[in-house]
Amino acid sequence: MAKILIIGCGVIGTELARVLHSLSHTVTGVKRNPPPSNDTIHYIRANINSATDLETLDTDFDQLFFIVSADGRTEQSYRDVYDIGLTNVLAKFAHLPWIFISSTSVYGQSQGEWVDENSVAQPDNSNSQLIRQAEQRVVALNPQNTVVRFSGIYGRGRNYLLSRAKQSPVIQHTPPYFTNRIHQDDCVGVLAFLLEKRIAGVALANYYLASDNDPAPQYEVMMWLAQQLLCPAPTIKPMTKDDTLNKRCNNQRLYALGYQFTYPSYKDGYSHELAHQHD
Repeated sequence: MAKILIIGCGVIGTELARVLHSLSHTVTGVKRNPPPSNDTIHYIRANINSATDLETLDTDFDQLFFIVSADGRTEQSYRDVYDIGLTNVLAKFAHLPWIFISSTSVYGQSQGEWVDENSVAQPDNSNSQLIRQAEQRVVALNPQNTVVRFSGIYGRGRNYLLSRAKQSPVIQHTPPYFTNRIHQDDCVGVLAFLLEKRIAGVALANYYLASDNDPAPQYEVMMWLAQQLLCPAPTIKPMTKDDTLNKRCNNQRLYALGYQFTYPSYKDGYSHELAHQHD
């Protein structure tokens, strides 16, 4: 049994706490506006932007998960999390092994290239640059620390593509514009899996790319969703020079470690979501 600290208890952090509790771990969660503590998770009310908020936290944890996302798309929102907030958490918990949740937006590739953990990660936009700098700080601090780069997360409450498919969107068809996804249940699964591997004595890599087995052209995905939703097909858009983040994510490092996706393709994940839309 391990003592776990989760910084950031949104949907993924909260569900991770539930899974870890079921595996007999003790979980403390840091959240700005937490619900009452329960049998699954002991909540601490704190804002990581405030160093004083973190002063009273215990430090004798076995593992820290950093699962914090920016409040908005502004550079300041990202700086609040990945610069100021991260600095405060590092100052308090530098001695702990970390699993830091990042994003495949750190890859600047835009020509449909395959990317993996060894690919160059040099994003063009300032928000992704802040995430990349945060990754580097976490890994430089402790060679045992691990960064997990999630691709586009979907699942209950994250229905952007479903909503867009209903609007007959204009989508690039040729050359294909690839998209990469991971169901939020698999986000939780990956994090719990990596923790159990670490506890079992497996030396984790510094970086894991967490995306399902099926990077697919956006037009193909939207066409399939439109068919499931009985909506008009998307409209074909000519290619423009403004298209960015067109890449294909290779998850072989995670797969080789033994992780098995609950939803290995978008059809698996979205079929589940559509079947449970009204639950």
